[in-house]
Amino acid sequence: MAEAGNREVLSTDVLIVGAGPAGLAAAIRLKQRHPDIAVTIVEKAAEIGGHILSGAVMDPVGLDALIPDWRLKNPPVGPDVTTDTYHFLTSKGDFAVPHALIPPQMRTKGGVIVSLGDLVRWLGEEATALGVDIFPMTAAIDVLRDGDGPVRGIITGDLGLDREGNPKPGHAAGIALEAKYTLIGEGARGSLAKKIIGEFALAEGKSPQKYGLGIKEVWEIPAERHQPGKVDHYLGFPLDDATSGGGFAYHAQDRKLYLGLVVHLDYADPTLSPFGEFQRFKTHPSIAPLLEGATRISYGARALASGGWQSLPDLAFAGGGLIGCAAGFMNAPRLKAIHNAILSGIGAADAVGEAVAAGRQHDRLENLQERVFETGIEAELVGVRNIKPLWSRFGTLLGAGLGGFDLWCQSLLKFSLFGTQRNDTPDAAKLKPIASVTPRVYQRPDGKTTFDRASSVFLANLAHDEDQPIHLKLADPTIPVRENLPRYGEPAPLYCPAGVYELAEENGAPVFRIHAANCVHCKTCDIKDPAQNITWVPPEGGSGPNYSGI
Repeated sequence: MAEAGNREVLSTDVLIVGAGPAGLAAAIRLKQRHPDIAVTIVEKAAEIGGHILSGAVMDPVGLDALIPDWRLKNPPVGPDVTTDTYHFLTSKGDFAVPHALIPPQMRTKGGVIVSLGDLVRWLGEEATALGVDIFPMTAAIDVLRDGDGPVRGIITGDLGLDREGNPKPGHAAGIALEAKYTLIGEGARGSLAKKIIGEFALAEGKSPQKYGLGIKEVWEIPAERHQPGKVDHYLGFPLDDATSGGGFAYHAQDRKLYLGLVVHLDYADPTLSPFGEFQRFKTHPSIAPLLEGATRISYGARALASGGWQSLPDLAFAGGGLIGCAAGFMNAPRLKAIHNAILSGIGAADAVGEAVAAGRQHDRLENLQERVFETGIEAELVGVRNIKPLWSRFGTLLGAGLGGFDLWCQSLLKFSLFGTQRNDTPDAAKLKPIASVTPRVYQRPDGKTTFDRASSVFLANLAHDEDQPIHLKLADPTIPVRENLPRYGEPAPLYCPAGVYELAEENGAPVFRIHAANCVHCKTCDIKDPAQNITWVPPEGGSGPNYSGI
């Protein structure tokens, strides 16, 4: 937490960190209800949507609540979902689950396949038309706060520092942005949310938050294989029974195929590579034929919060609140978060708007959490609360079976035989020593269906000045080689999907290298490092991926 010091100070009524679906929904809602309230959004990407990555099949309930006539405004969405099939894969087999066996909580009425990046660009236009001020290329690096006082805004990062932190020609100092209330909508494992949750003890008494790493590619496939609106979700291969997660294949518009794999980060094998598992996924007989004669267009990766109801922190703090995936509203079994992000923005905006209109500022909004939960978020997440704990505890086959049974009990009998299960352990503490596992070996990529990290990261359109301070901070630079290497084989080069971390050799001794310019801002290292020695902080505004159509 920081004070303004000698920085220039600008003021607004409501400040929102992050131009994702939650932040933009909050801004739009505020302006719909309170046109005279000044609303400002800061976004670290070079343009709105540049850092946004999601599957995505959107439940339209959130957008329906925010902009009831959105379908008449020609937003960049579609097609509507025509079929939604769940599969269990073995190494060669594919077993489709009969639709009648799928619990109602896992079905999406009126689902729409979207590029979330394209959708938030459109939402940005809607917000701007209402008078919201949006500033891209603006990284929020700290919270503006005096001692133990309330949050009063944020500090933005400097532009034009060299690797050692010294000003370069054209240097521009960061500023202090003051606000009556500040909403944090950075997405999963955001750097400011992480600070605020710790400083205000918002997670006290809660289960540890759980995370997954989602890796996604966009392919253009031959017309004869393209079925617009077809949605497939996969359990099983390539992941073993002890590793939770699953794949997806969504047939979007214009012959696009959204293909991805989510690996939950509570896996135990330190030699597992989520990137490598994604390459294996594409070799399955149900997936590989889709990619014959196809062209890979885009690549990206992002952590997602999967802990659910038990892992939600308190949302309100003195001076603001958490919204969207910064809090963790994803419905993990449905793999849906966009609608809840939007709904959380709506609920938070209503609480904040009423407070500002009443002349209040910087206090704790006691009704913010209630306003967010009553949008439908509480009812949805409570209903699926046991899926992730059961999956993690009992593995994919038994855990998914028990989870399905629990969902049917709640749907038909209106109660759970399991009560409320807890998420037991942080993801970083789940790794086994490398001596206790058989190391995994991943095949060399063929350059047609499977690829290496370098060629993949190229498709993320990274922009990163290498002569800037490294934004991946090691609390103790000796830990990777001194502790992680002998105990875990130093898993960072494997869990990172972008080739940021490297174990090399100099003068016959191992060295740990960081290639910060490769970072796609997925936050996996901040989550999974077993020593919790790596902290991800925002680099210079505008750095990182520039996703398009993903």
